[in-house]
Amino acid sequence: MTRLVLVLGDQLSEGLSALRAADKARDVVVMAEVADEAGYVPHHPKKIAFVFSAMRKFAAELRAAGWDVRYGRLDDRATGASVCAELLRRGEEVGATEVLATEPGEWRLIEALRACPLPVTLQPDDRFLCSHADFEAWAAGRKALRLEYFYREMRKTTGLLMEGDHPAGGQWNFDHDNRKPAPGAVDFDGPMRFAPDAVTREVLDMVADRFGDNFGDLEDFWFATDRAQARRALAHWVAGGLPKYGDYQDAMVTGERFLWHGVISMYVNAGLLGPMEVCAAVEQAWRDGRAPLNAAEGFIRQVIGWREYVRGIYFLEGPDYTARNALGQTRDLPPVYWGGETGMRCMAEAVGQTRTEAYAHHIQRLMVTGNFALLAGVDPAQVHEWYLAVYADAYEWVEAPNVIGMSQFADGGIIASKPYVSSGNYINKMSDYCKGCAYSVTKKTGQGACPFNLLYWHFMDRHRDRFAGNPRMAQMYRTWDRMDADKREVILSEAEQVLARLDAGEVV
Repeated sequence: MTRLVLVLGDQLSEGLSALRAADKARDVVVMAEVADEAGYVPHHPKKIAFVFSAMRKFAAELRAAGWDVRYGRLDDRATGASVCAELLRRGEEVGATEVLATEPGEWRLIEALRACPLPVTLQPDDRFLCSHADFEAWAAGRKALRLEYFYREMRKTTGLLMEGDHPAGGQWNFDHDNRKPAPGAVDFDGPMRFAPDAVTREVLDMVADRFGDNFGDLEDFWFATDRAQARRALAHWVAGGLPKYGDYQDAMVTGERFLWHGVISMYVNAGLLGPMEVCAAVEQAWRDGRAPLNAAEGFIRQVIGWREYVRGIYFLEGPDYTARNALGQTRDLPPVYWGGETGMRCMAEAVGQTRTEAYAHHIQRLMVTGNFALLAGVDPAQVHEWYLAVYADAYEWVEAPNVIGMSQFADGGIIASKPYVSSGNYINKMSDYCKGCAYSVTKKTGQGACPFNLLYWHFMDRHRDRFAGNPRMAQMYRTWDRMDADKREVILSEAEQVLARLDAGEVV
């Protein structure tokens, strides 16, 4: 009996569990560019183009390997509007009454497949290194689910950067070496760029026609869109970017969109590269003397540590995770996030880069756009949907814990032991954004005072009941309490003026 084998747009891996469980001689692969997936948030056009182009190429690879692939294009009127609708259409077409699928990375899709009239058997997504059961076992009985302890277990499990039972270099974590401001010049030419081929050009034309009004530039599309290209992109970055990636991974420089970052995450998250594959390449570069240990460890921690950890949290916490709002923040997302005018150069740079590239690195996301939203009291659900929409590597399993948990503290501290908030001083330390800004990072109050400075203390004051007892924040509350009462009143009053301007839609 024929079965349908569903392959989603972020499951573009030859060893996918659903494909392994299927019979190439009788089962039919279903892939589709469905309207619901393309439009449930206003995705960046580059992200849509990347996924659809990679899907079309992967479908061709499966056909070449002998699979019967039924592929629905978005511009084909017969294609179902949802994944389930397409499965029903193809089931009727080929006489299939059941579906094999690899577990999706979003609760929304899992629930849709469970509700589909065709019975769907979900295979575990074993492209990840830590299963749901293993993560649940690790989390059981712990008072706090901190990354560091999970990461150490993953190092032991994978054997990466291990010397027997001990971590290479005598320590697990070299993060203290990876916080340097950028030097005067960047000697890496950035991620490998690929000229669109005929398949990608056809997709780009369709995306321009259908999604041209979405936030984000489609021009100058350069992403890898198949496994061979992604492997070349990885090798290019390991050779040229990895050696200084560790030192400067937190740095931000005006006009330098990539510095020494590899922009590899979109390829891993879509399935074109595997997590152990990229980590093995990085480890080998260190063992060959082509990259320092702090760079290799910093990257590997992001993959086998953070990436696996946030997926574990997402599935452990359940479908309501994205609706959490522990701090009760309700302000609408300001227009600056959609390219509105702003006097804050750091926000203009981070959002502008996002619009152009569908990419910003982790500190731009956490300490610029995320920090400002948290300080301003923005509804975390709106922040979550923005990040999910605008970044090419964003899928809910990875994006939601990063935003709801790490960035916005909306989960109440499951991921972060304290909110990641800062005044303008941190941004000034790690970037050159404050130079030439309309605001002065050294001004705490008065005309031209940096909004980050004002909103930082407003955030601390309005959430004092929750955070005053946090050992990691006690020093800042002592600093606040030592200020003259009049000065505190001025800070809070001027912060309220900034928030009122945001509420009125005025330029901040």
